[in-house]
Amino acid sequence: MPWSLTIGRLGETAIRIHVTFLLFLVWIWAAYYRSGGSQAAWEGVLFVALLFFCVLLHELGHVFAARRYGVKTPDITLWPFGGIANLERIPEKPSQELVVAIAGPAVNVVIAVVLLAVLSVTLAGGDLKAEDLAKIEDPRTSMLVKLAGANIFLVLFNLIPAFPMDGGRVLRALLAMNMGFARATALAASIGQGLAIGLGLLGIFTNPMLMIIGVFVFLAASGEAGQVQLREASRGHIVADAMITHFETLGPQSTVDDAAEALIRSTQKEFPVVDGAGHLRGVLTRDAMIRALKEQGPTTPVIEVMQHDIPTVEARSKLDAALKLITSAQVPAVGVLDAPGGRLVGLLTPENVGELMMVHVARDARAERVKGTSI
Repeated sequence: MPWSLTIGRLGETAIRIHVTFLLFLVWIWAAYYRSGGSQAAWEGVLFVALLFFCVLLHELGHVFAARRYGVKTPDITLWPFGGIANLERIPEKPSQELVVAIAGPAVNVVIAVVLLAVLSVTLAGGDLKAEDLAKIEDPRTSMLVKLAGANIFLVLFNLIPAFPMDGGRVLRALLAMNMGFARATALAASIGQGLAIGLGLLGIFTNPMLMIIGVFVFLAASGEAGQVQLREASRGHIVADAMITHFETLGPQSTVDDAAEALIRSTQKEFPVVDGAGHLRGVLTRDAMIRALKEQGPTTPVIEVMQHDIPTVEARSKLDAALKLITSAQVPAVGVLDAPGGRLVGLLTPENVGELMMVHVARDARAERVKGTSI
């Protein structure tokens, strides 16, 4: 992932910190320094570091649970807002997804129980009250009490039944035990969006931060539902069913000005660059074209500004695998080649699969109406 630093590996899983997290630590230091001086600043940084170590353990709970079902996790990335374990796929059975989803919060439960047990046998622990666990920002609160309270908060927050929190995946897994995966995702996403709207309305009258969280949850729920719909629409199809076969190409000697003319006379956003033998050399996107026109001029060769290393698949390949390739490689399109000569015969973009999905939804709706009428 761009702007991420790899700080270690655990087996096949890389552990990364996003640059913004380091900036977040600097901000924490400065904020605590203004309020309490150097000692308070370093204590604040230490607390955040320990808290995110608990977040890392939370994500490792997901990783080890997923490994049990043969699901790999290429990386874990720590952001200022939390951690993300990048599972290569969703476990096949709802019961498996339930175990993977609940494993993270379960780690925080164990951490909180251990910390509370330690506090119970210390002098400070004897006077520990429930309300003390909520005083995370109080400088008089001990580090162990803060961490115990923070882990309890992580459990409660992550079990909110809305994507992208673990509670949304728990809800989907429970629903999928009695209905199809796509339908369970759509229902879980709708419930999450309802909660997001409620958080937004509550934030208007209480804390504006709730409004930000509400928007984040609403968009995440929409994104999860859209991804599952795309995956379900692509299942059972081959790349040839969804690829573009009529498109304009550019040669290695073409200039950005040539590409601009092709952009005007067509509806394409991505232009494959192919050599004389029809082999794919790269893809020039509309954004890269416009940027090159502004910064380098119209005579710039497209081969200097195109995106290289575009993955390719054969036309008879499975569509869902090709769609996953687009997502994992973070490319605008995948080149489709004929089997014998490796010539470019098509392009596959997420928009193609989305259009295929809309066609199938319309056909299914029509079939349901006809079936209902005949009954």
